[in-house]
Amino acid sequence: MALLFVAFIAGLLTVLAPCTLPLLPVIIGGSVNGESNFKRAFVVAASLGTSVFLFTILLKVSTLLIAVPQEFWNIVSGGLLMLFGLVTLFPKLWDRFSFAQSLNLSGNRLLAQGYTRQNFMGDIIVGAALGPVFSSCSPTYFIVLATVLPVHPAEGVLYLLAYSIGLIISLLAVSVLGQRIVLALGIASNPEGWFKRSIGALFLIIGFVVVTGYSTTIESDLLSHAGMFDVTQIEQRLLGTQNTSDTSQIGLLTPAQKTTQYQKAPNLAGIDGYFNTNGQPIKLSDYIGKNVVLVDFWTYSCINCLRTIPYLNAWYDKYKDQGLVIVGVHTPEFAFEHIGSNVQDAINRLGIKYPVVQDNEYSTWNAFGNEYWPNEYLIDIDGYIVDNHAGEGDYDKTEGAIQQALAERAVRLGIATSTKNILNEGSVSVQQADLSGVGSPETYFGSNRNEYFGNGTPGKGGTQTYTAPSGAQVQLNTFYLGGTWQINPEYAESESTGDIKYEYNSKDLYFVAAGDQGPVKIKVLRDGVPVGHFAGADVDTQTSEVTIQANRLYHLIDETTPGVHTIDIQVEGKGLEAYTFTFG
Repeated sequence: MALLFVAFIAGLLTVLAPCTLPLLPVIIGGSVNGESNFKRAFVVAASLGTSVFLFTILLKVSTLLIAVPQEFWNIVSGGLLMLFGLVTLFPKLWDRFSFAQSLNLSGNRLLAQGYTRQNFMGDIIVGAALGPVFSSCSPTYFIVLATVLPVHPAEGVLYLLAYSIGLIISLLAVSVLGQRIVLALGIASNPEGWFKRSIGALFLIIGFVVVTGYSTTIESDLLSHAGMFDVTQIEQRLLGTQNTSDTSQIGLLTPAQKTTQYQKAPNLAGIDGYFNTNGQPIKLSDYIGKNVVLVDFWTYSCINCLRTIPYLNAWYDKYKDQGLVIVGVHTPEFAFEHIGSNVQDAINRLGIKYPVVQDNEYSTWNAFGNEYWPNEYLIDIDGYIVDNHAGEGDYDKTEGAIQQALAERAVRLGIATSTKNILNEGSVSVQQADLSGVGSPETYFGSNRNEYFGNGTPGKGGTQTYTAPSGAQVQLNTFYLGGTWQINPEYAESESTGDIKYEYNSKDLYFVAAGDQGPVKIKVLRDGVPVGHFAGADVDTQTSEVTIQANRLYHLIDETTPGVHTIDIQVEGKGLEAYTFTFG
């Protein structure tokens, strides 16, 4: 029950939180009418506190409202403030509202005039309109909403009531103090004078700020301002003495606080195909408020991406029942990766079970501002990108971020799973590739990026006959062609029998290739002899041959230690499309 006291203190402190400071002028202005009026101040404060209470209960009992974004409530609240700002600036507009006209038509003009002057219902609406905005400003409120109410409804309602009472008391103090200051200055004696109209203008401005979401920018400025007093830190310290749902382990932030630290994740855009979704389109917004999402940008011919897939599969198997969703965004590097059947074959071959979408036009890639394959973006339950890792490695760090986000989700949704269990589960067991010995760069054959072309002109396309050098003439990290080849922007295509020579420094060598008009056989030599026990997974150890047909990555050399060697690929016919060498 110690949280009851914390909830009450949190309510008192909420009026000083950075996300509510910009709204205090509305509270003061809504209770000032030219005379000391405790009743009116109480109505505004009580309406707002009651609104927070009822809004919270409504959120928990109505599943229809769970996925409604905070932006919707901002529009409702800000729109009502702007409406009352217009009425305050132009009082005659009030008479045009249907309920005001019905009062006049009833014959009780005196009541109608008093109603307009005192604006009792308006005071209630002004207070109630701000409830959804104030409800996102306190970590304590956030914990009561997410953890106590779902598990112990009666206790949660009691805590929420304590929070609301604290909020009402502090709002009432602000309103009464504001009234006294204004009356002492004598600037509100004329209810239709410049002060009241200034209040109306203030309502319009703040309503606009709330609707547009600019209030979060103001909050960010307040939080970053030197010496600014952030009362949420006091709440965090008070909550640190509690053991409620293990929240002290995960450092809960309110959505408003997250806005100052993280970017919202964009939605999927321009998707050309869906895989592992039962044929149904998916959106990232479908998961916000329910799941933690890991978005992986990849392409199936990228060796770095393929080495990441085992971790993604392991994370999916381990955490999918705890709320993790993985979405692979397949953004192609080469033309053949645009073909849906090729992507599906790769998904089947790699054993991917999580959803994959096809981003042929780079629409989602650009929406995220992505630049790399692979790149993982971790999106928390509120839709914020809380972790971003490009390339291979640091898998423990990424998994730790996943566990942290899932622990927060468990707290937010009131799931009985202990956050201690999630945070202490350890990492998945996957054999990580050792890339320390890789001394050769990814090497492209097409004219777009063939700067390592040793016996041709980099960047030049067309068909030409080449003579490959031998022995010491072969330079490290440089490829040479023999025979007749057509150089295209993405690949070099053999027009006859020929060969490819390349001196590399690595353990493993991979070859992205395809057969243009059907299967093409190649023979792989290492330092002038058949590869033997150094054969990669796609090479016949007896013949040193590989049949190239499907557009994919082929594993040609597999060694235990790195070293400098020369690969000689003997092409046995026309139609081999050579895209890249990659290493591991």
